[in-house]
Amino acid sequence: MFRNVYLKSLYDARRGLIGWSIAIAVLVLLESALWPSVRDMPDLAELYKSFPEQLRKFFNLEAMTTGVGFLNAELFTLLLPSLFLVYGIGHGARTIAGEEERGTLELLLVTPVSGARVIIDKALALLTSIAVLGLALFTATIVGSLTFGLGISAADAASGVLAMTLLGLEYGVLALAVGALTGRRATAIALSASAATAAYVVYAAGLILPRFDSWQPYSPIYQAFHNGPLGAGLQLSYLWLLAGSALLVALALPTLDGRDISTAHGG
Repeated sequence: MFRNVYLKSLYDARRGLIGWSIAIAVLVLLESALWPSVRDMPDLAELYKSFPEQLRKFFNLEAMTTGVGFLNAELFTLLLPSLFLVYGIGHGARTIAGEEERGTLELLLVTPVSGARVIIDKALALLTSIAVLGLALFTATIVGSLTFGLGISAADAASGVLAMTLLGLEYGVLALAVGALTGRRATAIALSASAATAAYVVYAAGLILPRFDSWQPYSPIYQAFHNGPLGAGLQLSYLWLLAGSALLVALALPTLDGRDISTAHGG
C-alpha cells in the first residue's frame, strides 16, 4: 500500500496527530479569548510591578501588557513547550523502540530497505508530524489574534511556532535515537524527558540566579525561548536546535544495520 517507510509512518500517526492539532488549536483560542478582559484591567502594569522581582523575571510579567507578552507568559514559555516535548518524545520513542517491542520492526529489516534508510524515513515522519502541529499552532495564533485583538503579526507567530517545532523535534529525535540504540521505549522516554527537564532547570536557574547566567546558552530551552519565543524573529540559537537534531539522526543511522532484533527483543 505504501512505497516507503516515511508514508507508512505518517499514516500510522494520523489519528493522534489530528487529535493533538485540534487540542492545541482549542487551547490557544481559549487563552486568546481571555486577553480582552486582561487588557482592560485597570493599573495592570502597576499590578505586575507589585510581584516579586524573580517572579516578574521568570514569567516576564512586564511584557504581559501586550498581546505577544501575554501569550508568551501564558502559553509559549511553559504549557506549549511541554506539549510539543510530550508529543515529540512520545512519537520518537514509539517510532523505532515501539515497533521493536511490538515485533513489527523485524518485518522492516528483512526488506531491502537499509537500517539507515529506516532511521531517516522515521525521522522525516517525526519532523513532518511536529511541523503539522506547528501549522495548527500558527493558524490558531493568527486566528486568535485577529478575533480577540492581541496584535500578533504573522512574523511574531512564526518565530514562536518555529521555536516550539525545533524544540519538540530535537527531543523527539533524541527519543528516536535512544530507542533505536536500546530497543526500549520506556528507556527512550525516561532519558529524553530527563534531558528536557535538566535543560529547563538550567534555563530557569539562569533567570533567577545570576551565577548561572553563563550556563543558559547551552540549554535547548534557552535556545528556543531567547528573546521570545513569540516576536523573537529568526534567532541564531535556532541553528543549534537544528544542528542538535541532525547530529542525533547521524548518530542513530548505524544502530539498526546488522542488529539482531530477535535477540534484542527477547532480552
